[in-house]
Amino acid sequence: MKTKELVNEKIRAREVMLIDDEGTNHGAVSTSKALEMAKEKGLDLVVVSPNQAPPVAKILDWGKYKYETEKRAKEAKKKQHTVDIKEVKMRYKIDTHDYEVRLKSAKKFIAQGNKVKVVVMLRGREMQHNKLAIDLANKFLTDIEEGSVSVEKKPTLEGRNVVMVLAPPTGK
Repeated sequence: MKTKELVNEKIRAREVMLIDDEGTNHGAVSTSKALEMAKEKGLDLVVVSPNQAPPVAKILDWGKYKYETEKRAKEAKKKQHTVDIKEVKMRYKIDTHDYEVRLKSAKKFIAQGNKVKVVVMLRGREMQHNKLAIDLANKFLTDIEEGSVSVEKKPTLEGRNVVMVLAPPTGK
């Protein structure tokens, strides 16, 4: 994400729209005159908006400007939340306590803002009873309180597994 910054002598435009260190707009000024003004004040001439005609340049402390922009970018990145897909696996012959543990962990994942992929695994001859696995997935959905989650994918048979995807409610 490194962008080529135009600073001082690297500016190729003939003239720039100049804003000095106090924020005063000087209008279109030749680049050489703008560089002289920056050097008199002991600061740098930095192009802040290169896509304009003429480009907008400010007189400021380049090191401080670069530090502030990096700091803002780091703060913005810190506040981002990525949605992960957590997986809860079980078999359709699951015991009640194990089922409650899976239900509790799924509720915790949803509360944290993550999606939950519920997988009911079928082995061998259990494939003949895939209706029971779909029923278990639907029971899981009703037990998790349907208002507190949105169903992204209804329980469907995919190979040897019944898969359902739940997400946090859309109203959040």
